[in-house]
Amino acid sequence: MARLVLSECCGLAPLRLRAGRQGAIAAPSPPALSAAAAVPGRPASAAIHRDWALRVSAPTRLTSAVEEDKRSSPLGEEVDVGAAASGAAGGEFDPGAPPPFGLAEIRAAIPKHCWVKDPWRSMSYVLRDVVVVLGLAAAAARLDSWIVWPLYWAAQGTMFWALFVLGHDCGHGSFSNNPKLNSVVGHILHSSILVPYHGWRISHRTHHQNHGHVEKDESWHPLPERLYKSLDFMTRKLRFTMPFPLLAFPLYLFARSPGKTGSHFNPSSDLFQPNEKKDIITSTASWLAMVGVLAGLTFMMGPIPMLKLYGVPYLVFVAWLDMVTYLHHHGHEDKLPWYRGKEWSYLRGGLTTLDRDYGLINNIHHDIGTHVIHHLFPQIPHYHLIEATVAAKPVLGKYYKEPKKSGPLPWHLFGVLAQSLKQDHYVSDTGDVVYYQTNSSQKSD
Repeated sequence: MARLVLSECCGLAPLRLRAGRQGAIAAPSPPALSAAAAVPGRPASAAIHRDWALRVSAPTRLTSAVEEDKRSSPLGEEVDVGAAASGAAGGEFDPGAPPPFGLAEIRAAIPKHCWVKDPWRSMSYVLRDVVVVLGLAAAAARLDSWIVWPLYWAAQGTMFWALFVLGHDCGHGSFSNNPKLNSVVGHILHSSILVPYHGWRISHRTHHQNHGHVEKDESWHPLPERLYKSLDFMTRKLRFTMPFPLLAFPLYLFARSPGKTGSHFNPSSDLFQPNEKKDIITSTASWLAMVGVLAGLTFMMGPIPMLKLYGVPYLVFVAWLDMVTYLHHHGHEDKLPWYRGKEWSYLRGGLTTLDRDYGLINNIHHDIGTHVIHHLFPQIPHYHLIEATVAAKPVLGKYYKEPKKSGPLPWHLFGVLAQSLKQDHYVSDTGDVVYYQTNSSQKSD
């Protein structure tokens, strides 16, 4: 198992960067990566080692600024997207219009040091979070008071979520440039909270590569009207009625979303490529090992203490994960577009994501609310995302939706979540730029 976990490139093939095609740009990477991969005479394995992070969640080709600035109409004429974004009537902004800028302009606005990954700094966050998790557990077990337990559950569940975010960074390769370190740390962190590291990492890569695409997106993507209306009453209730959507993640790991098949634990699932089977076996074995540890602790300590120490915080962690993932793609006061066919591009899909402010939780969960730039450039370490976002906002203009400021705790987001679940039910079966619609009968239930 150890050899699989420490495999040179975690079973990932390097991203092939296309050159020689006018207008195409390489996937963004720090200068150190590009330089290392381009050194003449360097062994192929070294280039693979350096480009591993790019394969994690970057598309095989990013649309150029020229292509993003001009799109063909159905009649073949070139469209001035600057005018299109402003709206033909009354100068109103149209979020579904192609933006008058490309990925190259956004990337150029971000300071170069924002791309630099510091493994020591990343490990310091791991150490911080692990110490807090162990300290909370020790304090709660010692005090063993029903006044303390609810506070412990909220705090420890939030810390489990923080551990998940660091493992998420390992999966993107933004934790460090060392794939071995990313894989080992990612497995330890994610297995400790019952997440199959490689299985989730690969499906999350699919999400980033297809963000904003109706059919191809992976996480909380909209249901086409035909599929929505085919759902039985109970499935519809569970998906759109609080608090059930906040408990969806474990089910998603085993069975994915409605309309999709496969499991994050099955190496033969259609989620994965044949060359990724060893990775899935490794992660599933690590997950099972953690289940065994929890079973042993339950036998030693009893089911009630383990439920209080681990079970309830795990459910709080799941609620955090589902809420944050959902709200980064839903719930804006203005309807967000979703795309199909030729209207979709990596840039346009990424611009449908949302930043959220979580108050004091921002620092605890490693600024995961700074989501737009993370989706466009997932190789940027989390500790540079705020600075990168500030630098990119003048380029993004109205395509960036400023998040509502939170109080110390983000209570307002529960209202946003509940409102979105009441009105964002499905999208049209046809059309390449679509928006959520509401099933009036369900809204009145």
